[in-house]
Amino acid sequence: MTLAVFTRATRRASLGVFAALALAAAPAWAQTPAQTLTVSAAASLTNVLKTLGAQYEARHPGVKLQYNFAASGVLIQQIAQGAPVDVFISADEETMARGIGQKLLDATTRRDIASNQVVLIVPSSGAVPVAGLTGLKVEAVKRIAIGKLATVPVGRYTQQALNAAKLWGALEPKFVYADSVRQVLDYVARGEVEAGFVYATDAAVMADKVKVIQRVDGHDPVRYPAAVTADSKQKAAAVDFLAYLLSAPAQDALSKAGFGQP
Repeated sequence: MTLAVFTRATRRASLGVFAALALAAAPAWAQTPAQTLTVSAAASLTNVLKTLGAQYEARHPGVKLQYNFAASGVLIQQIAQGAPVDVFISADEETMARGIGQKLLDATTRRDIASNQVVLIVPSSGAVPVAGLTGLKVEAVKRIAIGKLATVPVGRYTQQALNAAKLWGALEPKFVYADSVRQVLDYVARGEVEAGFVYATDAAVMADKVKVIQRVDGHDPVRYPAAVTADSKQKAAAVDFLAYLLSAPAQDALSKAGFGQP
């Protein structure tokens, strides 16, 4: 064997030994593919949950989060149809109860992670002055965006509030029904409607484009219950993520985003 051949062979052997030692020294999570947790969550959680997810992934290098944001009713329908989901977070108790009743969710893992408040908003540049709920009856207000009653929790909260104020019947002909609370927000922000009902946290996301007229009461408390799905293949990791959402750092981030205590 020539010197050059001997040197190349020795170098290859040395690299092989180095690679083996490096693999042995690497932490366990680095030697296995990351776990991917699929989180289906209410649309109103879009911004804050992405922030919380990034923080969680930084603390758990072996876990990757992927999200599906939509109306709570749509999400539970997807789970019922077999969508592979590990964690479900609703914007209302009713949808969570339906999912538990249908055995789609593990009831033992259910936790409330936050709360919110419904508000009446108008476009910041809107030409129609709206003084409050009763002001929605004026002829100049022709379109009011609300969530679809069957699938969007904020729509049901809105209906409860307007029924309590005895305004539902008078305003119903003006309603433009949206597929999610974020679609309501978009309709108002673009000036396609004169007013709409969203959560306070949604209004804050587009504070430069929408104006809050008033807090809306007369509805059930807005809570965000979360649970691991019954068919999750990664229940331990999913339970750990739910626990993180109730931790001090996560609750602090939720509070800064405008959400209330669970």
